[in-house]
Amino acid sequence: MSDIAARYPAAASGDPPPSPHQPARTAHPVLPNIRRDAWLPWIVPAATLLAWHLLSITGALSASVMPGPTHVLAAALELWRNGTLFNDILVSLRRVFLGFALGSATGLVLGFIVGLSTLARGLLDRSIQMVRTIPHLALVPLMILWFGIGEEPRVLLVALGTLFPVYLNTMAGIRNVDPKLIELGQSYGLGRRELITSVVLPGALQPILVGVRYALGVAWLTLVVGETIASRDGIGYLVQNARELLRIDIIVLAILLYALAGWLADFITRKIEARVLRWHPAYQPGQER
Repeated sequence: MSDIAARYPAAASGDPPPSPHQPARTAHPVLPNIRRDAWLPWIVPAATLLAWHLLSITGALSASVMPGPTHVLAAALELWRNGTLFNDILVSLRRVFLGFALGSATGLVLGFIVGLSTLARGLLDRSIQMVRTIPHLALVPLMILWFGIGEEPRVLLVALGTLFPVYLNTMAGIRNVDPKLIELGQSYGLGRRELITSVVLPGALQPILVGVRYALGVAWLTLVVGETIASRDGIGYLVQNARELLRIDIIVLAILLYALAGWLADFITRKIEARVLRWHPAYQPGQER
């Protein structure tokens, strides 16, 4: 019996032996799923763009109400050739980068302090929550009074917008780390610093990255408010100037630029999450297209 099982394992298991004329079975390829995940997220944007173009060329959508994609593209080429568009994009990117770096770093530090210390939570959390609910538009006059009309108020407004999402997610992530993991680390003799770096930080990393991802979107929303402060460059200034000149095509172009910037920021953070959280058993990577 052992000889038969060794020579014909399929017969020993009850399965019929493979026919010499029958091709061997192969696993279902995953390539079609990868291709589907690559183009699936672009169906709605492509369909929207096509419908917009069709409504424009048929006259169902008036150019005075909503210019077509060709008019918006022509406006973008016009601004690109004279250097205005490139300069405004660079200025807005610099403001977002500086404000996001300042706000996210501050939110991360405050989140760690409040999340790790009950005393700090009782002392700081309520005040931070009160400041969080203040509308950014209400702070614009004070920003101008304190810092003038230079770059400082714009960068600080972006920093305020990004501080709170990072702070809230960092604090919640630290406080929701499994206490059993902390007890296990303590039983192995880990000190406070090693416990934070080896147990608390990895356990809170996923919500922290979610806060960073959300804060990047808020940074662009806040920039719209910041660039209304007597600005002479940037995408927000492009919108204001186009409004005064009744250039709806440029306004639509600026809206598309904000949408593209938001998608790009989300795409980058998803890539970072996929690389940093590969080890995390609860992490389920989404579509990164």
